Amino acid sequence: MGVTMIPMSSQIEIYEEMSTLSTRMVEAARASNWDNLIELEKSVSALRDMLMADEDPNVNLTPKDALRKAAIIQRILDDDAEIRRHTEPWMEQLRAYLSSGSKRKEVVRAYGSV
Repeated sequence: MGVTMIPMSSQIEIYEEMSTLSTRMVEAARASNWDNLIELEKSVSALRDMLMADEDPNVNLTPKDALRKAAIIQRILDDDAEIRRHTEPWMEQLRAYLSSGSKRKEVVRAYGSV
């Protein structure tokens, strides 16, 4: 299985698509649309995997392309921070819910039906 080399213009297009998807992920997180968020994340992951399989992502990178790539990556990172701002409280609620359920089971097991 050989390693591919994605042309720089295609790399930039992939990063742009990832940025577009990450913006949609922010919208899904703000709307608490977790199913859509998960589907979008899968799409971003597939694109990331394509880039990771690239032999040398910085080959023939012009200074202009390097700046554009860095700006796109920064937008993606900013979106990621915003997504986390919305998902972390939900994840904490989920952890608390699952934790309280297991504690309740322990009490019922120890003391019988409540």
